[in-house]
Amino acid sequence: MPLGLSSRVKQIPASHPLASKKVWLPRMSYGSAHAFAAAFRSIGIDAECTPPSDERTRELGARFTSGDECYPMKVTLGDFLKLLEQPGADPKNMVFFMPTSEGPCRFGQYASHLKTVLVRVGYTETAVLSPSDANAYGGVGELAGTFVRTSWRAIVAADILLKLLLKTRPYELASGDADAAYEVSLGDLCNALEVPYRTVAEQMSAVKASLVRSRDRFRRVAARYDAERPLIGIVGEIFCRLNTFSNDDLVRRLEKSGGEAWIGDISEWIWYTQALQLRDLRLAGRSLSLAAWGAKFRGRFQKKDEHELVALFAEDFRGYEEPGDIGDVLRWAEPYLPWHGAQGEMVVNVGKAVYLARKGVDGILDISPFTCMNGIVSEAIYPRVSSDQGNIPIRSFYFDGTQSDLERDLGIYLELARSYRHRKPWPRVYPAYFPARAVQS
Repeated sequence: MPLGLSSRVKQIPASHPLASKKVWLPRMSYGSAHAFAAAFRSIGIDAECTPPSDERTRELGARFTSGDECYPMKVTLGDFLKLLEQPGADPKNMVFFMPTSEGPCRFGQYASHLKTVLVRVGYTETAVLSPSDANAYGGVGELAGTFVRTSWRAIVAADILLKLLLKTRPYELASGDADAAYEVSLGDLCNALEVPYRTVAEQMSAVKASLVRSRDRFRRVAARYDAERPLIGIVGEIFCRLNTFSNDDLVRRLEKSGGEAWIGDISEWIWYTQALQLRDLRLAGRSLSLAAWGAKFRGRFQKKDEHELVALFAEDFRGYEEPGDIGDVLRWAEPYLPWHGAQGEMVVNVGKAVYLARKGVDGILDISPFTCMNGIVSEAIYPRVSSDQGNIPIRSFYFDGTQSDLERDLGIYLELARSYRHRKPWPRVYPAYFPARAVQS
């Protein structure tokens, strides 16, 4: 996988604020972070995702937090500080990418706390790049424009690769084949993304060609598909559910315990923030403003790009289709958390849980940090959601870096999921590569 600037990547002017600097991205999702870094490189900015988290990550994160912060804050902070203590690290040429949010989640304080800690420990020259959900993460200073569309394509493509991995790995005949296909595919995608193409159409052609190669690569993975394996929908706090270090690799543990995971995409959150942006503009009487026009225009092209990329996998993702529009998720959440009054991942999680139940999954898991407000509110509502959706089993898992007997808990939960599968009101639709008898289950 390409790390740093390749010979194909253009160079930015020496006067640019990020010239000669490296942007470091937290690996909220391993694949998405690498793809997003490649999008930075496509405009001439050196970028890389942080190295794998470890015990030093926890140690540094805990040293500079009080305990009131949620676990993802400790992990991202610890990973950034760990970079600064590496031999040869040059703090003045390092930029930490830390988005922010204006909602009720503590995530809105990550960037400001990171800046405070950097000053406190003497790294006053280390910069923090912090776009906000107030404009759907569209405003990144001089990086706006081409980068916004490239980064969107990177996110959608990385979501697709993760979906390919999760639908294949539980059924592989040789352990490690699906992971190997994923690594090669991710490197292929990054190679395609980091090139400074002359037109957006040329870039799209390259990304689509990369994804077709990945599709065919995964199709060649020897696998035995079994309809008896429960399909479990994964929702929850976006960092904790996607960062394998934060959730103790729960998805892989779920697979080893006999399940298959369908995890919520990053693009889902981007669509939600765009819906919030348009809602807020409407409430402020600015529905006809340039900001509203720009948001709608950006959304139209993003939807077009997403449709083109996902359409390549119509056969592979049959039965795994994501909602056609974020409005569908918000409507499913309406009876429990009306999105005009509630805000945050709790709304998306509840709505997505209903959607997944109607798609025929056999259970729902919510992965959240310990003390997460969104997780706590969602957990309080899930019993009613479960009752309304045929008593589908919904379980919340909270993480704070301490050990727990996940295998035992997952084993018990999967027994509930297997029991529900035989009485669920909404049958699952299976792709053609499943045995013919699967469609009758």
